Amino acid sequence: MEELWAAPSAEAADLIRSVSQQLLTETDGLAEALIGPALTAQKSDVLLADGSLANEDRNIGRSDLVQWLTANVHRPGRRVDLYFSPRTLAYVRDLASRHISPDFPAAWRVALALAWRRWLQVCLEQCTDPEVLLDALDVTAQSMVQYGVDWMAAAREASPADAIADADADAIAMIQMIASGSPIPHEVAESRLNYRLARWHTAIILWTVDPSQVDALEAALAVVRATPPGRTALVARASTTSRWMWLSGSTGADLKPVEKVLSKAEGVYSAAGRPGQGLDGFRSSHEDALAAQAMILRLGSGRRFTAYADVELIDTLTRDRASVQRFVVNTLGPLAHADDALRETLLTYLQCGFNTTRAAASLYAHRNTVERRVSRANELSAVKVEDNPTYVAAALLVLDIAPDLVAGGS
Repeated sequence: MEELWAAPSAEAADLIRSVSQQLLTETDGLAEALIGPALTAQKSDVLLADGSLANEDRNIGRSDLVQWLTANVHRPGRRVDLYFSPRTLAYVRDLASRHISPDFPAAWRVALALAWRRWLQVCLEQCTDPEVLLDALDVTAQSMVQYGVDWMAAAREASPADAIADADADAIAMIQMIASGSPIPHEVAESRLNYRLARWHTAIILWTVDPSQVDALEAALAVVRATPPGRTALVARASTTSRWMWLSGSTGADLKPVEKVLSKAEGVYSAAGRPGQGLDGFRSSHEDALAAQAMILRLGSGRRFTAYADVELIDTLTRDRASVQRFVVNTLGPLAHADDALRETLLTYLQCGFNTTRAAASLYAHRNTVERRVSRANELSAVKVEDNPTYVAAALLVLDIAPDLVAGGS
């Protein structure tokens, strides 16, 4: 690889190595600070709405951050070899096959500005020698920018002309037109999709966060297609790691057998929308499923199957992760970190309308056990059930979906 600038002095190299090592210990927080704004800067509503694509973008961004920092530990201040992995290539080609054109240069400008500010801050904390500092900043500025230039050049090489042939591209294009609210005659949409729209539709999204689990994804998809008898299924390949599905019939699909199957699918996650009728129902059910998927990924939940009808309130509450963390901690206090059984019992008690007998039957527990747990949970909770049951129930529901949301707190 051609070197485009002079190597730093030994003192500057030591500084670069030390700063890189410190920032590697902050990788998660730094990645979150960089990647969120960079993703927004790409100005693609379709990308932002698709949880699987957005998650891939975040994973790739984090990998690039680690690549650059690690390289500067081993070869401080030099040009960094680009890490354009098969996963990155698949992501870029998924975008191309769906005619999604994010503004990658804008994303890199935003990420580099934020990264440079943090890099400068740590350099100033570690070094007081102006000459050493100037040398280190000079070469790392060039290295950061060059890595972005090399990345975008590689992305251009994976152009739409080279995109993986995707038999579902035409269907995905039509689905995206429907999702955007474009006025499309039923007969045109039905012809393009080979799928009847004048029925009830239930949208399901299946995905995996690990590309090596694609076979498990396809296996789960095949089982779901065969599960609801008397229903027609439309399936489209949304990306390497996700599939979109609609189940249609004369009524909305019964999701219980689907949930039973998908809850056992190792490495596969799924989200279902509420049933809807006709073209509008096709669209709205898919929007629900996308929102549920985005929420699961946003909260880092391990839940295998999520029906949006069950979590709409939680989705609304958790659009901002930091805010919902504060809400949960401020509402539940020590209860947020207490035994899971206490939170489960209190939530069930609230969902059963403060009826201890019903809660005990639901939990298969003795009535006295439920009373004891409810009393203890209410003692630990910062907000008491009798003062604001709505807040307590909402906070408990959030932790039921994402139990690790406030892990590690005190």
